[in-house]
Amino acid sequence: MLPGSIACGAAWLVFAVAARSALAQMPAATPPPIRDIAPPLNLFPYPLWVVALGATIGGTFLVTAGWLFARWWRNRPPPTPPTPRSIAMRELQQLRGKVRTLPPYDFSIAVSDVLRTFIGAQYGLHAREQTSPEFLAAAASAKAFSTDERAQLARFLEKADMIKFARVEAGERDSEELLSNATGFVEAGPP
Repeated sequence: MLPGSIACGAAWLVFAVAARSALAQMPAATPPPIRDIAPPLNLFPYPLWVVALGATIGGTFLVTAGWLFARWWRNRPPPTPPTPRSIAMRELQQLRGKVRTLPPYDFSIAVSDVLRTFIGAQYGLHAREQTSPEFLAAAASAKAFSTDERAQLARFLEKADMIKFARVEAGERDSEELLSNATGFVEAGPP
């Protein structure tokens, strides 16, 4: 070893021993004092009587609102029933989709039933229980129909009866004509 490095090591050793003894002679630092537990926080700032009063008022409001709603629900006006005209138009619209699928015989019966039901409901005539001549006689005496409307009705019934009872050959075009006549009568009929 080198003589300079021994001296350096010895000096270091002397310094370490002196520092240790100096530390041993120093008084120990006093630790900071321990703080006590914090008191509980009052997270609910309202007294119990205020909470009870609020709950009572809120409950009363909900019960009253429920009672008023139930009363309104029971006493609400019933929906208006559909008019005979709207029912007939809906049924004729459904038949429009069956022009190609139903045989003309079945189609003429269906269209005739819709029109007779409409006239019976709208004007109080017993169209479904009467034959075509009886029905036309009753329509002639009724003041609700004009001469043109009676003629249109007679043409419709004659064509439908020819298909139903005389079994005249009919096709899709005849079914469409019956449907168009019935629809025109329902749409433009007297109020």
